[in-house]
Amino acid sequence: MPTNNEANKEAKQPLTQTTINIKPKIQPKYDVHRDVLSHDVVIKETGYGARDKSLPYALKQCWHNWSFAAMFTGIIPILQWLPTYSMKRDFLGDMIAGFTVAVMHIPHGMAYGLLAGVSPGSGLYMAIFPTLVYMIFGTSRHISIGTFAVASLMTLSVVQTYASEETELPTADKEIVTPIEVVTALALTVGLMHLLMSFLRLGTISALLSEPLVNGFTTGAACHVVVTQLKDAFGLQVPRHKGLFKIIYSLIYLCREILHTNLATLIFCLSIMAFMTICNELIKPYLRKKCRFPVPAELIAVIGGTIVSMVMEVEPHYDIQLVGPIPTGLPTPAIPRLSLIPNLIADSLAIAVVTYSIVMSLGLTFAKKHSYEIRPNQELFAMGIGNIVGGFFSCIPLACSLTRSLIQEQTGGVTQLASLVSAILIIMTLFWTGPFFRYLPRCVLAGVIIVALKPMFMQAKELKKFSKQGKLEVLTWLCTFIGVVLIDIGYGLVIGVCISLLNLYIKGLRPYSCLLGYIPEASAVYVDISNHRNAFEVPETKIFRYTGALNFATAISYRNALYKSLELDIGKTKRTVYVPVAQNGAILTNGSPQSHLNTSFRFLVLDFTTLSHIDMAGGQMLSDIMNELKKYGVRLFIASPADRVYDSLVHSMAFGGGPFEIFPTLHDAVEYANACRKA
Repeated sequence: MPTNNEANKEAKQPLTQTTINIKPKIQPKYDVHRDVLSHDVVIKETGYGARDKSLPYALKQCWHNWSFAAMFTGIIPILQWLPTYSMKRDFLGDMIAGFTVAVMHIPHGMAYGLLAGVSPGSGLYMAIFPTLVYMIFGTSRHISIGTFAVASLMTLSVVQTYASEETELPTADKEIVTPIEVVTALALTVGLMHLLMSFLRLGTISALLSEPLVNGFTTGAACHVVVTQLKDAFGLQVPRHKGLFKIIYSLIYLCREILHTNLATLIFCLSIMAFMTICNELIKPYLRKKCRFPVPAELIAVIGGTIVSMVMEVEPHYDIQLVGPIPTGLPTPAIPRLSLIPNLIADSLAIAVVTYSIVMSLGLTFAKKHSYEIRPNQELFAMGIGNIVGGFFSCIPLACSLTRSLIQEQTGGVTQLASLVSAILIIMTLFWTGPFFRYLPRCVLAGVIIVALKPMFMQAKELKKFSKQGKLEVLTWLCTFIGVVLIDIGYGLVIGVCISLLNLYIKGLRPYSCLLGYIPEASAVYVDISNHRNAFEVPETKIFRYTGALNFATAISYRNALYKSLELDIGKTKRTVYVPVAQNGAILTNGSPQSHLNTSFRFLVLDFTTLSHIDMAGGQMLSDIMNELKKYGVRLFIASPADRVYDSLVHSMAFGGGPFEIFPTLHDAVEYANACRKA
């Protein structure tokens, strides 16, 4: 075994790894000469706790700082940016972006309206009413509100559960419930959920949906979307499946009926998919370097498919199913079927959380890029109002599309005024070209949807990145994906959330902890001795740092981590007597064969710099640790607690814990331990 001196010499050997030595041009120095302070002295000198925290004082301050104008513009963000809007600088970009996004809204709205189980017109209405509401109340300047595959798929699941079958007749006990009645009631309920979450200040709820969860969920949902489109791609009539394992039953039925495929429908669909793939993979990347406007492959496919359908009369000659009549003009406002709301609460909550997470993730991405602020609770408010208004105008629950949002930003969109331009163009489309699209084959929209899902399937590549983050991230992705694909969308989401919470709990029970040492050349600098070879332990003193919270859930793990770092096994130690022997600055331990406790230190400093919270159970655990170590001649100090942690320690001492010796900084505690050692 090497001696302490030999170990120190070995530690001072040059590092084999490459190091970067960056020195500032100016190296200021500071010298501090003062007495070692206890935390109580600092508390008295700084007047901690002297501020009035009573309810009357808080109400008085709130009234003093309250401003009607600030509150009004906070609720209606358009009043903040519209007065400073520059027609010369911003309007051209917004107009171009609005026109381009409108071109994408037409095929997206029709396709995702059908995907949701209602008419294509409902998808087009999504580009008008919720979009205009978000323009007024939303805080993101670049996202494109409207239809999205995942939201439409989750809506379809609800429609299949609660809407009546087409062949079902009304009875005395049961009324007929149409898909549009389910959809509008669902949109209203989702909007109410968003408003409730906004009033409860639950804007951070999206943090529960981790990146692996959202990634696995959307990839699994994409599989569902593809399966729902196969019946239109093959020209088959597939019965509606309710309950769990819908995707499995649908695939089994499709395999049984594959011999009855309408070849004309399949060829038409494959032709559209081939055209869109060539545009997306070859033509768009080439023209992107030469032209500001993207190639509207989806719109070209929809218009081209409609023209071919009209010229060749594909419905009577080839039995290809068409979209059918699309209402001309805007829908008449109608009150949703309120009796459905109690049955839709669970589904609406899931849709509310998922759509909000999608909107927030995209909004934060653009806000970071363009340096402006997104307010989470205001986003909930905007989505809530948008869904409630949409529920009166035959709309499905709103979301935002990554593709449309990127196009809106890349074509020069500066504000949500681009949404106004887009909505005006969609209204013109509904008034003048709506009857034209009645001849659009359903297989064309199926091909558009399937090709548009490619980015969602490509998310599976992220699994490699998650594997580098940890096994629990991979487990979250796999469990969510498998749950969504094999069981159901809602159950898959619940499974993913449970795994994510379990992930957080496990990481909370196993936080980062270490022993600290000092750097001889840098006074008052303490670093992890396991990572820094030139760091040394303070003689007769152990410094333990723990990152995280100390509460009822982590108290035992904190104690175990501490004793493991100190190489103690107090549970097996019956009686140990500390006999310090100084030799060349090193402390030798008692070598008695009946001693199981390493007593090479007399002082233990708990560094609370990175401790975020402590509760009564944590305070009691600290008292137990202090009393256990006191039996073996070890004195415990607490250093650098945050104010809220200090208050919890004082509260714990008031109920019989402690008493703890607390210092304002880690260096104060170490210097005090050195003084006690030399005394």
